[in-house]
Amino acid sequence: MRFWRVLLLLSIVGLVLVSVAKCDAKVDDEDEEEEDEEDGQVEVEDEGIEVEQQPRQKPRYQRPVPKKPVFFHEPFDSLDSFAKKWVFSETKKDGADETIAKYDGKWVVEEPKSNPIEGDLGLILKSKAKHHAVSSLMNKAFDFSGKPFVMQYEVRFQNGMDCGGAYVKLLSHEPKMDLKKFNDKTPYTIMFGPDKCGMDSKMHFIFRHKNPKTGEIEEKHAKKPTANIDSYFTDRKTHLYTLVVNPDQTFEMLIDNGLVNKGSLLTDFSPPVNPPKEIEDPNDKKPADWDNREKIPDPDSTKPEDWDEDQPATIVDPDATQPEGWLEDEPRLVPDPEATKPEDWDDEMDGEWEAPLIDNPKCKEAPGCGEWEPPTIPNPKHRGKWSAPMIDNPNYKGVWKPRTIENPAYFEDSEPYKMTPIGALGLELWSMSDEILFDNFIMTDDLEVAKEFAAASWDIKSNEERAASSAGGIWQTLMSAAEQRQWLWAVYVVVLLLPIVLLSICLCPKSGPIKPEDVSARRKKTDEASPDDEEEEEEEKKKDKEAKKADVGAGGDGEGDSKVTQADLEATEDDVDEGEEADAEEDEDAKKSPSPKKSPRRRKARKE
Repeated sequence: MRFWRVLLLLSIVGLVLVSVAKCDAKVDDEDEEEEDEEDGQVEVEDEGIEVEQQPRQKPRYQRPVPKKPVFFHEPFDSLDSFAKKWVFSETKKDGADETIAKYDGKWVVEEPKSNPIEGDLGLILKSKAKHHAVSSLMNKAFDFSGKPFVMQYEVRFQNGMDCGGAYVKLLSHEPKMDLKKFNDKTPYTIMFGPDKCGMDSKMHFIFRHKNPKTGEIEEKHAKKPTANIDSYFTDRKTHLYTLVVNPDQTFEMLIDNGLVNKGSLLTDFSPPVNPPKEIEDPNDKKPADWDNREKIPDPDSTKPEDWDEDQPATIVDPDATQPEGWLEDEPRLVPDPEATKPEDWDDEMDGEWEAPLIDNPKCKEAPGCGEWEPPTIPNPKHRGKWSAPMIDNPNYKGVWKPRTIENPAYFEDSEPYKMTPIGALGLELWSMSDEILFDNFIMTDDLEVAKEFAAASWDIKSNEERAASSAGGIWQTLMSAAEQRQWLWAVYVVVLLLPIVLLSICLCPKSGPIKPEDVSARRKKTDEASPDDEEEEEEEKKKDKEAKKADVGAGGDGEGDSKVTQADLEATEDDVDEGEEADAEEDEDAKKSPSPKKSPRRRKARKE
């Protein structure tokens, strides 16, 4: 009974957790549907009218066009335009092995797998374990002159992501930019986008800051997003990545129009934009008489006269006596009397053969064998090595630290928003995953323009992908929920696998040969007929049939005798039937009676 309660409890807990996950997924879908309704995309269903569902038709691609001029936008809908606008790198990566240093990774503009929009193209990274680099000049440089900076683009990991990046580098503007030499050392102003390797998922926002005093360039890394972004690398859907840098020195990072990180350019980057005003003096040294010991041994304390440091920690128990029956003359181990010398044993090569030792059988019943030694006990006189007690150090000056001085390299940049102007956009990536789709790049100084551009491109694509995935039913929902919440895999194992294991243990018979005593016990318990009883019953039936035949034959050919004999036979059959009914009633009474049952032999059929 306890087993079934545990099984029921596990099933209930698992179903509750799975229901919670499904509800969360449903809430997400409802939120997205509400957004669609706000955009005017509403599907109306008449109540009480059953409409036959038609196969879903994919929308035809329409080129998204920004509502006003922008600094850069690329929908990748024309092979000719791509060939004229984008440049593949022809250089090598600095410091890389010669065999893989060349930027020879393959880029292709084509339709993605399971394309949600018919005719839509994208830039796809096609090769694994290679360096890839491609870039394009902007319509005009973005100079951070007081308007928000907005960078937005789409990424889809069609085969998931094991290790690699999908970030974009916004290259610093130069009068003459040779994009054929674009590599990892090419100066950039901002690096933004997703990156993953193993279990470490990142959302980069790095900007290069110029020290106004020394002119040195230093990378500033945004704090890690607080939101969980693991699912964006595994769900194989198209996601929208947006970066907003405001003139008030704040920034925002969004995925699918949802905020995942925000903060200040001054305080939420590592290392910080502005160095500390004071630093520790590198030339300062601790004085020779500086005492940083908080406690010291008491100099006035002396060791007591009765303190014996030579006393051992344990001594032999003086009260212990040898147990009775201890066999001092018997060794604990003896040669195995049943061991024989191997036939291939060579005394000259292997040495003199000796039988292996086994436990002395005489010692099993005795308290012990061999030389008896009394046990040891803690020494009551043991006090260990004497040391003086610790007291407060009267000369303690505290923990020494070097003095602080004004930082000679200190500067204060109150407007890190004013970054180096951006002149080109590039993808410089190493990836162990292929089929990474890039699409719909846009760079503008108006966030509403970027939102409208996404509404004409990513929103339609995302809605179609959700509709396609929802057609997968409950299994697709559970898998999608588990990809977003990894702990659900453990729930699935508990709910599905553990009950099967428990049921198999509970219901499957025990293995092993069937013992005769078990069969006899079962027959006695269930009143089942034994083989001997069945044989005797068969013999009795045969004798009855032979007796019937003899009675019929004794009647002769006379009509009267024949009738009498026939009546006798019918009477005999009636008696037999009555006897069987009586036996059945007796068996039924025996089953109800709690008294132990004897051999289940049946009574012989009564004859006339």
